Amino acid sequence: MCDIGGDGFEAEGLDPDALLWVRGVDYLTGWREAARVAAELGDALTAVGVDLEGAKLQAVSAADGSGVVRLDLPTATAREVAVLTRVAATKWRKAG
Repeated sequence: MCDIGGDGFEAEGLDPDALLWVRGVDYLTGWREAARVAAELGDALTAVGVDLEGAKLQAVSAADGSGVVRLDLPTATAREVAVLTRVAATKWRKAG
């Protein structure tokens, strides 16, 4: 379900940003936070019934050391998440 981490070598080719490190930038803290959030997002999506088969949640660090969560979904799953998001947004607007 989730591929938290990564080495910079994806199916699309080399991601140079994943391999370049700048002295003095704390990449680990950003990655740790992103890893926690990726797991939290995966748990939340599963809790609302989203099938994460074929989905990929990946924690990485940006060039400035901040955490980034990458979410790759099959088309059908992305459509399901879009519908759930619209339903939730409608409910929140009505409640507010």
